[in-house]
Amino acid sequence: MCRLSDVPARVYLSNSRFHPRGFMLHASQSILVFGATGQQGGSVAAALVKAGWPVRALVRDRTSEKAATLAQAGVELTEGSFEDIDTMRRAIDGAYGVFSVQPSSPGGAVTDAEEVRYGITVADLAVENGVQHLVYSSGAAVRTGQLTGLGHFDSKAAIERHVHTLPITATIVRPAAFMEMLLMPGFGLDEGRFTFFNRPDQAMQFIAVEDIGKIVAAVFADSKRFGGQTFEIASDTLTGSELGEAFSDAAGRAITYQRYSEDVLATNPFLAKLAALLDDGRLAGQADLSALRAINPELRSFRSWLMGDARQAFERALGTSGSWAYNN
Repeated sequence: MCRLSDVPARVYLSNSRFHPRGFMLHASQSILVFGATGQQGGSVAAALVKAGWPVRALVRDRTSEKAATLAQAGVELTEGSFEDIDTMRRAIDGAYGVFSVQPSSPGGAVTDAEEVRYGITVADLAVENGVQHLVYSSGAAVRTGQLTGLGHFDSKAAIERHVHTLPITATIVRPAAFMEMLLMPGFGLDEGRFTFFNRPDQAMQFIAVEDIGKIVAAVFADSKRFGGQTFEIASDTLTGSELGEAFSDAAGRAITYQRYSEDVLATNPFLAKLAALLDDGRLAGQADLSALRAINPELRSFRSWLMGDARQAFERALGTSGSWAYNN
């Protein structure tokens, strides 16, 4: 994994595709974004459109509300799925770049084997169609040559290994845990508490989904500088206690923090493995936040995100009960 601190700041200004007056010169160089109706792909599509790239997206249903929003933003839509190789091939044809992200098994829609197959297929089609820059989104717990014992991380490691064998300029980003995940039902915010994996004094990195798009847009803007690199991306680092304090300040009342009890972890192997990956450091995150701020000066702190874009979602979470959706 590269050291992002070795990447000079102000990469936007050093990019050869920028006109001296600041206008981008890639009007004919489109980027195909997978997962554009989801969190990561949606963030990437929005950031690329804002940066002036022509953007394409593969969507399951072009009449869906999210697909319609993409079309209104100027994104070119192709209707299809990861199972439809011919449609993917047509969508990729002529694209300058591809952003590759696949659904994973905790969401319940695919198996680990399917995620691997989809990721490998996208990468192979990018090579077949002469794509100049492939950006693959992996996961922060993934380490080269190390398995985690959790399928949805090890599937990403398998895709990474395949990408490394291909004759293509590729960048692999490994996002930290999403801040948005912290507002899902089941962590206890509706009961005045927050239960998570960190110990109170144990640090863990998180990323605001919006920052993924901004960082990936910077990567596409300078393939010379970022091509061939693999690095973790995050927005902030917080201990368990700091999470509780931030939630308390945002709620205007005490939100007590606690780590999952040993009894809970003993009865839920999935949660136990995640906690173990945090304890051994792999899920804690090692992103270089200073270097990432040089790439994206608008990198969000957890508190600014919570009081800003996430305010309505946080207020809903305070009144929403339920169980954590991921359990496999």
